[in-house]
Amino acid sequence: MSSTLLEQTRSNHEEIERLERLVVQDLQTEPSSSKDRLVQGHRVRNTIHSIMRTTEKLVETYEDKDGAREDEIAALGGHTATGINVYSAFYDRLKEIREYHKKYPSGPLVDASADYEALLKVEPVISFSGEEGAGRYLDLHDLYNQYINSKFGEKVEYSVYLDVFSQPEKISRKLKFSRQYKKYMEALLEYLVNFFQRTEPLQDLDKMLSKVETDFEEQFADGKVVGWENHGQENEIPSQHSVIDLDYYTTAEELIEVGPEKLKEALGALGLKVGGTPQQRAERLFLTKDTPLEKLDRKHFAKPPPNGKQNGDAKATQEGDSAKQIALTEAKVKKLCSLLDETIERTKQNVVKKQALTYEEMEEEREGEEERAEVESDDEEGDFYNPLKLPMGWDGKPIPYWLYKLHGLGQKFECEICGNSIYMGRRAFERHFKEFQHQHGMRCLGIPNTKNFNEITSIEEAKELWKKIQERQGVNKWRPDLEEEYEDREGNIYNKKTYSDLQRQGLI
Repeated sequence: MSSTLLEQTRSNHEEIERLERLVVQDLQTEPSSSKDRLVQGHRVRNTIHSIMRTTEKLVETYEDKDGAREDEIAALGGHTATGINVYSAFYDRLKEIREYHKKYPSGPLVDASADYEALLKVEPVISFSGEEGAGRYLDLHDLYNQYINSKFGEKVEYSVYLDVFSQPEKISRKLKFSRQYKKYMEALLEYLVNFFQRTEPLQDLDKMLSKVETDFEEQFADGKVVGWENHGQENEIPSQHSVIDLDYYTTAEELIEVGPEKLKEALGALGLKVGGTPQQRAERLFLTKDTPLEKLDRKHFAKPPPNGKQNGDAKATQEGDSAKQIALTEAKVKKLCSLLDETIERTKQNVVKKQALTYEEMEEEREGEEERAEVESDDEEGDFYNPLKLPMGWDGKPIPYWLYKLHGLGQKFECEICGNSIYMGRRAFERHFKEFQHQHGMRCLGIPNTKNFNEITSIEEAKELWKKIQERQGVNKWRPDLEEEYEDREGNIYNKKTYSDLQRQGLI
């Protein structure tokens, strides 16, 4: 019954409304973990794409370029070749409906809402590499290898690369015109765009990049793009590192020590011939020390190619376009780096942490993250899924599994002196001997809390050790000369020996 164009139009409108309600219902559900939030975002984005495709069909139908919709409306109104006959059109339509139900008498009632409700349970496939950790970290190892093996890059550690890859303005402009740099920047931009679309599916990245292009056009025209200031003058003025100060040299032989490459760059910057041996290059460059370029013999200058001016203008135009394209790619990379600032910082911390772990600890950490990734809540005030019973950290969340193993928090120590208190981890157990609870328990037993009683947690063991110490020191015998006390008229307390000595001397 949906063979007519109007019925298809009605069905498309109904589908759009159902999908819109589905999006609202999905967004009203608060995701319980970062993984659920990511799945929800991709599910909503796929639904929005379905709405857009259906809307495009409706727009095409309403444009009615082939006139089919207009003809069908006219047929429903009874317009025929012989004139208008409304009743004839009505009964023809009624006959068609009856024949359909006669042919399919037991057709089941289709409940479309059940099919749409099932879409809420669909989990889109989101692919992440192992290094990306379900979208928590960046995986720039391939780009890092390109960077350190290129002329524009430096031999740095991966952790240092994470600081510099978002700052292309620090690379020399002369090195940016190579094909290798262009491919590197295009690959970097492609990865960042792909990663952002996977982790932030509901963000309109195309709109953001369009705004970047608009702002870039204005800044580039005014020469305000960082790293590309005075972009039109790079071919007019020789760069400072290409010019050699000849005042420091007295002979051409001294210039040879600069090196053939430096001599070649300096000659090229002045428009002179760059060929020959190092001795010839040095002599040719040394001529410019006392002779202006205008008075120099023309045989020392490089010959311009045929149509040199036209070719030079074309080359300058081509280089200008290439510079603009490279600068635009850099602007987009900077924008994406600012959007992924938290992810980049998180990646740096993860790299530094991994450098301090062994392979076994990294495997345990990965397994712990996989177990927590399913139901790890993003709400800091909510309850956390903690199947391993990990202690809570300073941020109110379970501490990482590698830290749990590092401090041996899986070991339990019970202290009978402290009232059968349990201490998790060796560090906490050793520290508790100096805490108030243990000291109070020792005072109640009448035993001094000294280093001799460290590692002693049983009351019986503490008493036995105290008894042995007393026997060894002989303090269990009564010594009246030292332990019997006397008091004078002023209230001063003395033992018997001291009191007797002072009394014989007539001092008290």
